[in-house]
Amino acid sequence: MALKNRATFDSTGVFVLNIMASPGAGKTSFILATLDRLPLEVRPGVIEGDLASSIDTDTIAARGVPVTQINTGGGCHLDAPMIQAALPQLPMSELDLLFIENVGNLVCPANFKLGADRAVVVASVPEGDDKPYKYPGIFASADVVILNKSDLLPIFDFDLDYFRSGVELVNPGVPFFVLSCRTGTGVQAWLSWLLNERYARVEEKTLTI
Repeated sequence: MALKNRATFDSTGVFVLNIMASPGAGKTSFILATLDRLPLEVRPGVIEGDLASSIDTDTIAARGVPVTQINTGGGCHLDAPMIQAALPQLPMSELDLLFIENVGNLVCPANFKLGADRAVVVASVPEGDDKPYKYPGIFASADVVILNKSDLLPIFDFDLDYFRSGVELVNPGVPFFVLSCRTGTGVQAWLSWLLNERYARVEEKTLTI
């Protein structure tokens, strides 16, 4: 089913991100900070995954971005059939970039492929610097790792080198960005990486087709 989703994304030329993090790491804020800085010619859409409610969906919809909600009703992750069922609710032919915000969890989401082009793992300073050591699976599955809430580094006892070493231990050489969605520090570096990855993937898709 994930391969079928990928075929749909390829046929429409949409670059897809699977965004995974624990609850409160700032997944929605991260998406919003990215949306606010996208070039005007890049047309985004969002799939929001939550146990319940449409709070984050309403926030994104208020920005005028196409968005649809998946409520898992207690499920700890999104899966490929859920994504396939949600796609008809989005104008896929009018999108260039699709964010899938997975359910807040550092275990299950890493084990279920959705068909996305890149897996993004978002951690945050208040969670502590030991997360890559405690939850190696999700960091090992990442195509890029984001450390959010960097503006809180002076407040929390967070060892950035220790955190980075843990990421490198399970995923050597993975792109790594330290940023703050609240202040905007570091977001542009992440955005430049994203746009380059999207461009390279679109070129690859074009050659394949």
